[in-house]
Amino acid sequence: MCRWFTYISNSEPQLLADVLIEPAHSLSKQVHDRYLPYLKHYEPDVDPADTKKEISTRNSPYNMDGLGIAWYSNTRAEFGEAQGPSPALYKILRQPLTDNIYTSICNNTSSQAIFGHIRAASPSSAITDYNCHPFQFGRWLFMHNGGLAFFNVVKRDMVTCMSDAALDLVKGTTDSEHLAALFFTFLEQDKGPAAWDATHPIADVKQALELAIAKVLEFQDAYVKRSGAAPQASSINIAITDGTQLLAIRFRNHATEHPPSLYYSTTAGITLNRKYPGHPDQEGADNGSANLKAPHEHGDHVIVASEPTTYKKHDWQLIPKNQCVMVPPDMQMQLVPVDVQF
Repeated sequence: MCRWFTYISNSEPQLLADVLIEPAHSLSKQVHDRYLPYLKHYEPDVDPADTKKEISTRNSPYNMDGLGIAWYSNTRAEFGEAQGPSPALYKILRQPLTDNIYTSICNNTSSQAIFGHIRAASPSSAITDYNCHPFQFGRWLFMHNGGLAFFNVVKRDMVTCMSDAALDLVKGTTDSEHLAALFFTFLEQDKGPAAWDATHPIADVKQALELAIAKVLEFQDAYVKRSGAAPQASSINIAITDGTQLLAIRFRNHATEHPPSLYYSTTAGITLNRKYPGHPDQEGADNGSANLKAPHEHGDHVIVASEPTTYKKHDWQLIPKNQCVMVPPDMQMQLVPVDVQF
């Protein structure tokens, strides 16, 4: 499965290199390694061997099919061409740390909203830059880890539900991008695509995503009934942002099986930021900066990531199955259930 990292703050920019490259377990280095604290101890199956197999199946250690990063800036707003922050994206099909442009961007760019995604393609999915996450719709970004059951069959149903404007932005072939287009169709409703350049209450974003997921499950159920195929569950870990707020879910529509790993932290940003004391990889070390600020000066922030990127396990919490992290512009995070029936 894919891996991803998100950072959101209303006051504290992070250097991209500090969160995506420098840590020993940064996203750029998760192409062949896993760090999954708590996962073996939460929600175990009756048979411990089944728990181990499930963790391995949905958290594969090989992610080599493309990387995408995005960061928000106010540059377009300063020139009167946007309201609020706008995303910039960079996608590659090479190993991230061998790409000089990627490392240059990360070493010289800071942002209060950062998305990063490293892809493990499904066997039938093409490896192209169009299929790299995140996917952009106006000022909004969407990325996914998991897979939609029977996608090749239900894709036609999904497309018929999309607005023309949303479908026109689908350039790749992944289930993820099609789910994104369906979500943005529900988000725009009767407002048209101009809604994608505006901000919306985080509760409306959650509702639009739940409607999109419920619609996909409806299509899957209909296929199972008419074909007699055995039911299959979908893993749907998703992150969505407009640069000022964040919605992330960890979801799988199965009574006992679990989605890929997903964690959150409201404190790890201090350790990751080289302006502050500490080191992401070891106790008692420092990141080599002059420590320009004290820890209490760090702004409010939330990180949601497939895996922790610092050694401080207590800074991270595993998001329970079928739960949603909601971060409005004031950074007052909530953890609430995903309201999708199955």
